[in-house]
Amino acid sequence: MTQPLIITAALVGAEVTLAECPHLPITADQIGQAAAEACQAGASIIHLHVRTPEGQPTQDQETFRRAIEAIRARCDAIVQVSTGGAVGMTAQERLQPVYLKPEMATLTTGSVNFGEEIFANPWSLIQEFARAMQEHGVKPELEIFDAGMIANALRLRDKRLISEPLHFDLVLGVPGGMPATVRNLVYLVEGLPAGATWSVAGIGRAQTQMAAVAIAMGGHARVGFEDNIYYRRGELAQNNAQLVARVARIAAELNRPVATPAEARRILGLRGGPA
Repeated sequence: MTQPLIITAALVGAEVTLAECPHLPITADQIGQAAAEACQAGASIIHLHVRTPEGQPTQDQETFRRAIEAIRARCDAIVQVSTGGAVGMTAQERLQPVYLKPEMATLTTGSVNFGEEIFANPWSLIQEFARAMQEHGVKPELEIFDAGMIANALRLRDKRLISEPLHFDLVLGVPGGMPATVRNLVYLVEGLPAGATWSVAGIGRAQTQMAAVAIAMGGHARVGFEDNIYYRRGELAQNNAQLVARVARIAAELNRPVATPAEARRILGLRGGPA
């Protein structure tokens, strides 16, 4: 029996600007409202970045706290904080939201060219982040931009720095990472360990196509303004919920039920709701 589809809504990101996307949620209240709308449309995980009042990316712990509280006041979605932050941030900056003990956090298991910059994740940093998540009871989502990062994730497992069941997010289409093709998605999925769950994040115009393929393959999908701000060519999406709702409709056409937050927690092996 196919698992219900977990839809992750990546509401904000660190790269998109208000000039590019006037509907981008910036304040805690805006993020909380956007999360509630996305959850109503079918999302069960909220992937969270936060911004300063001026719209700049930040990993400030208190800014994350306010956003998490705003989300939890409005819906029961799993909050998954980003430890990627923005390119150039220090390891200690990036780790700040993990200390709030959210249910999940991202853990990128390798370095990758990111457009014209380098998203640096040396092995020492990867282990440090894994230990911090383990210490604070946070389940990592293993962010994979290239095939070698799966091998690094398995090294973490073998060192008992992360625990099964493992959950991967296959990020395809970043300039410098693996292109967003069906061939590449299938190749990465075939390299995952038995019992693992996975989602795909297609960047830009690949978002809907990759999500549709993941639905058909039995995986899960991530959508939202962090990865794509357009509903169709030349037409900006009005909100994150619009992008979530489209994936939920595709899933319905393929007879794939959409997971509630409670079902997503069961699938991912989370212990329960927020503390």
